[in-house]
Amino acid sequence: MTQWTSAVGAAQLGRLLNSQQERPPAPGRRRPPAYRALADGIRLLVLEGRVPVAARLPAERELALALTVSRTTVAAAYEELRTEGFLESRRGAGSWTVVPAGNPLPARGLEPLPPEALGSMIDLGCAALPAPEPWLTRAARGALEELPPYAHTHGDYPAGLPALRAALAERYTARGIPTMPEQIMVTTGAMGAMDAICHLFAGRGERIAVESPSYANILQLMREAGARLVPVAMAEGLGGWELDRWRQVLREAAPRLAYVVADFHNPTGALADEDQRRRLVEAARSAGTVLIVDETMSELHLEDGMEMPRPVCAFDPAGSTVVTVGSASKAFWAGLRIGWVRAAPDVIRSLVAARAYADLGTPVMEQLAVNWLLTTGGWEQAVELRRRQARENRDALVDAVRRELPDWEFSVPRGGLTLWVRTGGLSGSRLAEAGERVGVRVPSGPRFGVDGAFEGYVRLPFTVAGAVAEEAAVRLAAAARLVETGVPGPTEVPRTFVA
Repeated sequence: MTQWTSAVGAAQLGRLLNSQQERPPAPGRRRPPAYRALADGIRLLVLEGRVPVAARLPAERELALALTVSRTTVAAAYEELRTEGFLESRRGAGSWTVVPAGNPLPARGLEPLPPEALGSMIDLGCAALPAPEPWLTRAARGALEELPPYAHTHGDYPAGLPALRAALAERYTARGIPTMPEQIMVTTGAMGAMDAICHLFAGRGERIAVESPSYANILQLMREAGARLVPVAMAEGLGGWELDRWRQVLREAAPRLAYVVADFHNPTGALADEDQRRRLVEAARSAGTVLIVDETMSELHLEDGMEMPRPVCAFDPAGSTVVTVGSASKAFWAGLRIGWVRAAPDVIRSLVAARAYADLGTPVMEQLAVNWLLTTGGWEQAVELRRRQARENRDALVDAVRRELPDWEFSVPRGGLTLWVRTGGLSGSRLAEAGERVGVRVPSGPRFGVDGAFEGYVRLPFTVAGAVAEEAAVRLAAAARLVETGVPGPTEVPRTFVA
């Protein structure tokens, strides 16, 4: 059986290699031999995630013609990659990319920081903001007022409270997507929704196509469910989804599911345009793949007067291809664990039936709080406050990182909560480790890839403002110096910091 799940053509690989900026050799050093430069270029593409792990590379002769080099050069480069553990080959199956065992996924960086550590550690691990008061308190009071009738029942609502299902259906209808309450299931956060969907559609060993990079916690959930992840590389910067790659992967790998974040992608911040959405749905429908669309960031557009594209499910009027996941966690507050699924009624019925063996239902109080927000106008006002916070945080963080770390590269997204940063050739895993020592917590790029890709990246969320954002950048610069030299500077010691 072959070990590759996608393929990279010679012309495509040639374009990717040509896009790399060639750095001049250090003083007194010669340029590396051509085969080594080629091996270094391919290795970098794999570590950055621009060539997926488990992607079949072109045959030696084919790549040599595309690059106008000798076949000997390509053969030597492939041998170098095999020796380093970045390539595996088998006669009759070709050669495919891997990441050596010495590049494990970092163990820390995304879990919530304990409250007792907040005084000395700046947490850039979780892309979540504090609650938008006074709206959380008002929603809790509204929920208490609505609670008495429900207290006289058993309290288990596997599909969700009827009132909340109706309110969510009305919101989709108002967005131009006619929706019935029977098409909604309320879940315990978006993670609960994704867990239910994966268990319904993808048994152990099933293939799931995912963006590369993608949201780390969802990738881990899928791994633990026993899925075989098939990465599809994202374009550079905010370019987002390359539909030729998606069509190829969906056609050749035939995954049961595909997972995408089309609205302010986590971690890159990219926003899919309507043409990308339409073509992605068409490709999934043609391949018989169920397309899971994560809309948790969809309301966090940060530019005034910005017009959002139609939801992905708008391009699936029959409802046979797209399953949409939403949540109150990003737009409102992560502590309000309410998510939902919008899908065809038969899919919702299957999800609800399977829930009897999982969590039975979502807490009634939290559902009543979200329903109060949606039906009183509180949601719109709270989300507008959240947008202002995120926009101010984004601008402060961007300015601080540009000032303290001018060699780091990123594109500023127009929405969402995350900045995807190329770290000037430094190891993201080592930066995460050094950051813990100097008082800033940051997740490294490999957490967002498959099998250790994106070593040269970190994700920075818009969760701190003003002086805290400036201090975070100072500490990131201190971590970078530690990675480069191994020697801390005189001020590179964590200290208590009050915003």
